[in-house]
Amino acid sequence: MAKPGYRQTDAGRGVAAMQRSGEVANPLKAAMQEVRSGLPLIAVFSCFINLLILTSPIYMLQTYDRVLTSGRVETLVYMTVIAGIAVLVMGILEMVRGHVLGRLARWLERKLAPELIACSVRGALQGLAANAQSLRDLAVVRGFVGGTGINAVFDSPWVPIFIAVIWLMHPTLGMIALLSALVLFGVALLNEYVARRAIKEGQSLAINNTHKADAAIRNANVFQAMGMLPAFLAGWAERNDRALDRQLTASDRNAILLGFSKFFRLFVQILILGAGAYLVLQAELTPGGMIAASILLGRALAPVEQGIGAWKGLVSARDSWERLNRLVTAMPPPPPAMPLPPPKGEVSCEQVVFMQRGRDQPILNGVSFRLGAGEVLGVIGPSAAGKSTLCKLLVGSWQPTRGHVRLDGADVFHWPSEELGPFIGYLPQDVELFAGTVRENIARLRRDADADQVVQAAVTAGCHEMILGLPRGYETEIGDDGWVLSGGQRQRIGLARALFGEPRLVVLDEPSASLDREGEGALIAAIAAAKAWGATVVLVAHQPKILQPVEKIMLLQDGQVRMFGPRDDVLGKLGVPAPAGQPRPRIVAGKGGAGQTAAPGAAPSP
Repeated sequence: MAKPGYRQTDAGRGVAAMQRSGEVANPLKAAMQEVRSGLPLIAVFSCFINLLILTSPIYMLQTYDRVLTSGRVETLVYMTVIAGIAVLVMGILEMVRGHVLGRLARWLERKLAPELIACSVRGALQGLAANAQSLRDLAVVRGFVGGTGINAVFDSPWVPIFIAVIWLMHPTLGMIALLSALVLFGVALLNEYVARRAIKEGQSLAINNTHKADAAIRNANVFQAMGMLPAFLAGWAERNDRALDRQLTASDRNAILLGFSKFFRLFVQILILGAGAYLVLQAELTPGGMIAASILLGRALAPVEQGIGAWKGLVSARDSWERLNRLVTAMPPPPPAMPLPPPKGEVSCEQVVFMQRGRDQPILNGVSFRLGAGEVLGVIGPSAAGKSTLCKLLVGSWQPTRGHVRLDGADVFHWPSEELGPFIGYLPQDVELFAGTVRENIARLRRDADADQVVQAAVTAGCHEMILGLPRGYETEIGDDGWVLSGGQRQRIGLARALFGEPRLVVLDEPSASLDREGEGALIAAIAAAKAWGATVVLVAHQPKILQPVEKIMLLQDGQVRMFGPRDDVLGKLGVPAPAGQPRPRIVAGKGGAGQTAAPGAAPSP
């Protein structure tokens, strides 16, 4: 099911394909399978790197035992050239391994980021925290995979090999190397035991504090107006101190063990030199063997010591991966669905019940009604009656606890959003515009959207002239770093976004909340225009004059339908006078000469 002016991005196609195919339930497992396929290459690089590390001890061994005793300068030159080439190759391989790991980390983020955002969106729709923590967790994993700490994982299998080489030089030196490696390995295990809990608790507290700070920044106007910032900062600082204390505890414990490991490694190298010197005096070892054993021991213990230093990063990456795994397990993609023909706009609710997490009573209880294509329904009722919840159910954002919401007979929640979305227009109660241009916001972030459709949506919403008055018109940047819009301007651009592409179902949740009289007139005309092209419109309103273009009215109270019927009949029973007759939308010449509807006083489409 496609519509002109709509094209999915590569990332969007990847998520959509995964949703339709149903082949991979867990994207993390799929990504890990592909990562494992690249590990043998990294292991091969690590193998040659560690083999070439033997260059230095072999060079020292041959220099002391062969060159110094024979006095042959030619041998020294040849050995030096060969050793230099070997070390150069090792450096190149180390560089290539770093590049491969960096690109693997980049691939991992590009592969998982769109799907994790989709999981986070599904989680937010089901009542979980609405934030981008999954992207922060993915960044932690990417940083570990692309960093130097992971090298210890690939180098650690060579520790026994280096110890075995030392053992071949002399069993006493091999025993010293083996015992020292076991001690450092025990330190690594102790580090896991004493630091992991503190690291995990500190991260959890820091994440919660970051979310609270994000919420405070989003509500900066409220904080400033009512002087709430000092009280918030006092509580935030107290929670932040707890997080810092736990992180400091973990850092202190890690620092103690890291300091001990450095001391122990240097002491063991002194010890093995001393033992080697004793063996040389006893004529059981050559001087070159003594130096080579010291170098090999340092290399054998390096991965263990490096692992202790990188332990905090490893624990953070592991915990982040576990959080990501819980997210994708709890929020799997919807099951595959067969593509359906474009909807006409017939809407029905069948005994819809909706229960929200943490509430004992349903927000909606047994809501049933039916609308034909092209009908306009006004939804009225007191606050907390369930009107906004009904809007979210109608557009498929939320799933009913029981019952069904259908569009042309198909359950809207099980209709793939990338296929249904172009035929849905939704203006929520709290309008959120995205960082970008006005054009991108109206076009629903589709950069390749047809310009005529963007302008026509703005004309229909009655905001074309207002947009032209902005510094760069439709290319004006809005959002965090862009032009600051008033509440009414945001509302009207949000309405244009809802009308973009002439959707078949338009749901408007209190669209007149921030509008002046001119904006209200444009809204009424826009609803009439949507009806003129055959759209079914559901309008939540508190003001009777906004109900001018409405044909039917539903009264919601305590989550139940108290009244439903023709507008004048319902308003008559409520003792409310019927609003004045709706304005007649004027027709402007659209692309190709086709008649299109515009708000009164709006500029024609260019």
